[in-house]
Amino acid sequence: MLPIDPTQFDAEDIGEKRATLNMDHEAAVEHVREAFLDAGFGVATEFSPSELLNEKVDADRDPYYVLGACNPNMADRALDASERRIGGLFPCNVVVWQEEPGVQTVYHVSIMKLARLTGMAPDDETMAGIIGDTGELVEEAWANLDAAE
Repeated sequence: MLPIDPTQFDAEDIGEKRATLNMDHEAAVEHVREAFLDAGFGVATEFSPSELLNEKVDADRDPYYVLGACNPNMADRALDASERRIGGLFPCNVVVWQEEPGVQTVYHVSIMKLARLTGMAPDDETMAGIIGDTGELVEEAWANLDAAE
């Protein structure tokens, strides 16, 4: 049994965001990468779990791609505010999966909000400022997604 009731949290509590892109998978991945780069994130890591699983266990998965976005200033502040524990959640993942050919879902949750909810980061003004600043960058990236739909 979980020590908390996950149903008590809504999308805002965890910084959940979803978008639908009407383009092929490879174009969507590139579009998401550019949207986050333009908003001040770097892409620290990226990989395709679907390719890995299809190769290793013959999973027959549709395209699924993870972009590990990171804004160095936010990461640095969050490491200090969380006594370095938030690094266990780095980087901020943005996921692109194919719903059907030509239709992709983009998904993200705020690791900053999750860290605060789990106690990995404090519920104080410093962390609230980091969450606010990071949220503004994510909102900018999300607005950039709409630019090419």
